[in-house]
Amino acid sequence: MTDRAHFMPVSVLLASSLLVGAVADVLADPYQWLEDIDSDKSLVWVRGQNEETARRLKSNPEFAALHRDALTVLNSSSRIPQVNQRGEFLYNYWRDDEHPRGLYRRTTLAEFRKAEPKWETVLDIDAMSAADKVQWVFQDMDCLPDAYRYCLVSLSPGGGDAGILREFDLQKLAFVEGGFELPKAKMQVGWMDQDTLFVGTDFGQDSLTDSGYPRIVKLWRRGTDLALAETIYRGQSDSVSARGFRVRTDDGDIDLVGEQRTFWTGLRYQWLDSSLHKLDLPESAVIEDGYQGKLIISLKDDWQREDEMLKQGSVLIAAPAALRGGTGGLEVLIKPDAHAVVEDINVTREAILVTMLENVASHLYRYRQDDDGRWSRQAIPFPDNGALNVTSVDDKSGELFVSFESFTTPTTLYHVAGPSWKPEKIKAQEATFDGSKFKVQQFWATSKDGTKVPYFAVMANDTLFDGSNPTHIFSYGGFRVSLTPSYSGSYAQLSGAYGRLWLERGGIFVLANIRGGGEFGPAWHAAALKENRNKAFEDFEAVAEDLIARKITSPGHLGIEGRSNGGLLVTAALTRRPDLFGAVVCGVPLADMQRYHKLLAGASWMGEYGDPDKPQEWAYIKKYSPYHNLRKGEQYPPTFFYTSTRDDRVHPAHARKMAAKMLDMGYEVWYYENIEGGHGGSSTNEQLAYRIALAYSHLWNQLQ
Repeated sequence: MTDRAHFMPVSVLLASSLLVGAVADVLADPYQWLEDIDSDKSLVWVRGQNEETARRLKSNPEFAALHRDALTVLNSSSRIPQVNQRGEFLYNYWRDDEHPRGLYRRTTLAEFRKAEPKWETVLDIDAMSAADKVQWVFQDMDCLPDAYRYCLVSLSPGGGDAGILREFDLQKLAFVEGGFELPKAKMQVGWMDQDTLFVGTDFGQDSLTDSGYPRIVKLWRRGTDLALAETIYRGQSDSVSARGFRVRTDDGDIDLVGEQRTFWTGLRYQWLDSSLHKLDLPESAVIEDGYQGKLIISLKDDWQREDEMLKQGSVLIAAPAALRGGTGGLEVLIKPDAHAVVEDINVTREAILVTMLENVASHLYRYRQDDDGRWSRQAIPFPDNGALNVTSVDDKSGELFVSFESFTTPTTLYHVAGPSWKPEKIKAQEATFDGSKFKVQQFWATSKDGTKVPYFAVMANDTLFDGSNPTHIFSYGGFRVSLTPSYSGSYAQLSGAYGRLWLERGGIFVLANIRGGGEFGPAWHAAALKENRNKAFEDFEAVAEDLIARKITSPGHLGIEGRSNGGLLVTAALTRRPDLFGAVVCGVPLADMQRYHKLLAGASWMGEYGDPDKPQEWAYIKKYSPYHNLRKGEQYPPTFFYTSTRDDRVHPAHARKMAAKMLDMGYEVWYYENIEGGHGGSSTNEQLAYRIALAYSHLWNQLQ
C-alpha cells in the first residue's frame, strides 16, 4: 500500500480493492458475465443455446414419442394422490393437463376410498395465476392444529425458493382479510398459536445471513405491524439461518429457537418464560419431534454425556429440563446398527413411528411405551425390497397413510390403523410399464480404499452380459440424502419416466448408493465431507468400473446423470475419468467450486464442501472443481446440461459457465435452461416432460 493510500477514506479504499478484485476475477474467468442472471447478454446466450439444443435433439426421430410417453406418465390419472390428513379431510396438491399449475384440493377418507373420489377445490393455482398475472407455483400450506382452520399458504412466482405468504381460512375457503401476510423472501415462518407467529424473513439491512436466509427470529402478533414484532433472537451473518418453531405434544408444547451455524451444526434454545435457555446438545444433533412433553433427538456424532457414551446414530428421548443443565431425564429409544439406520420419524399421541433402511430397503416400526415405561416395537408388514414413505399421520388417532414402491412395483397407498396396525391397500397406480419383464439385482462394487459400495441394476429378464447394453447410472452422493428404489413416473421418481423411456426401449437403469448419502447412516455421509469429497467420486467410478467388469455394459454404452450435488458428481466424473462414460446428463449443477459460496445459497454448503477462500481448503476443492479441471484435447463424453433461470438455490451460472467453456473448447454440449421452474427445473408437467424427453434423446443418441 502506498503512502497516498493511507489518506484515502476507508470507503474509497474498500471500493477500490473490490474493483481491482472484480477486474482480476473477470480477467481470470472470461465467463463470469453469465452470472448476471437476467442481463440481456446472458439471456441472449441462453435463448440461443435453447434453440440450438431444440433443433438438434428434437430432430431425433424418437423425440416426439419420448415426449409423448413422458407426458402420458406424468399426467396419468391413476397417479397416487399424496394426501395429508388434517382433521376430517384429506388434502392433496394435484397437477395434470387440465390444471398445469395445480389444484390444492380435499376430500374425506370415506370418499377417498372410492375408485373415483369427489374432490373439493381449496385453491386453484391456475386461476390465481391468471387473475394475478403471475406464474404462481404452489409451495406449501401449513395449518394450525388441532382445529386445522387457519393456514399459512406459501406461493412462489416462477418456482424459486423465495415466495410470498398469505393466511388462508379452510372453513371459508378464502384468504383471511387483514390476516398474516409477507412479501416475497426466503423465509422461516411457523405457528406459535392462533394469534402469534415465529417469523424469520427479510426485515431489511443485516437481517439475512450470507447465504440469503433469515438470521433474525421475531414473534409477530396478529393485528400488529410487522415492524413492531418482538425480536427474540439474532444469529450470526456467517450462519446458514435461524428460525423459531413450536414442538406440539399432549403433555405440553415446547417452543424452540435454532441457529444453523453450518449446514450440519447448530445451536438450540428453548423459549421459556419470555427468555432463551440454551439446550445442552451436540451441535450436530437433530431435534426430530416431540413426544409426551419430551424431545426426540437423533445423534449424528458420538456424545459423551456425564458418564455415558451415546453412540452416533442413536435416537434419544429427553425432557427439555434435562437439557437445560439438569441431569438424567434422557433415555435411548434406538441404538445404532451396522446395517439398519433411521430414515424418518413420525409421532402420534400414543406411538413413535420409525422408518428404517436396512441395506437400502425400507421397513416401518411402531414404538409404544407401556405403563411401566418399557418400550415395545411392532413391525408393520410391507413387501420387501422397496421404499416406504409415511405420507400423513393423524395426531389424534395415530392412523397413517404409507406409500410403497419398488423399481418394478407401481406406487401403492396403504392406510394403517389400530388395533391391528396392519396395512390396508387403498389405491394402486396403474403400471406405466410391464414390470414382470424386468429384474432387479443389487451388486457391490469395491471403491479405491476398499469400501464396498452397493448399487441396484434394473434390466430385462433375458439381458445378456456382453458389454453392449445401453446403461444409465443415476446417483447423488451428498447431504445425507438416501436414494431408495423408486418406481418410474411415481411421485418420488428419480430420473423421469425411465421405465417407458429407457427400460422398455432396451436400456438398463442403475441406482448407485455412494458415500455422501445417508443410506448407511451419518458415518456414510461424513466419509465424503470436505477434504474427503473424492470418496464419493471414487465410489461412483467404482460402480462404473464394476458394471464394465461384469460386462453389463461398456464405456461407449454407459451414460451418467446427476442433479444439483449430483450434477457436481457427474461433471467431476467427466473431468476425472472421461474414459469411463459415453454420455452425461447434468442438471442444475454446482460446477465452479471456487465461487459457489458467493452465488445465491452457496455459502450455506461450506459445511459440506469447505471454504474455497481458505487456502488449505481450496487446495483440496480445486482438485475436483469441474470448471477448473476442464482441459483442451481430452475425450470428454457428449454432455447435456439443464437448469432454470429462476433457480434461486443453485445459481444457473454453474451450468451456463461450464457449458460455455466446454463449447469454446470444442466439445459436444447441449444446453437447456427453463426460464422458470426453480431448483426443480420445471413448474408444470409439460415443462418436465419436455426436459425429460431432451435428456433421453441425448442418451439414446450417444449410447446405442
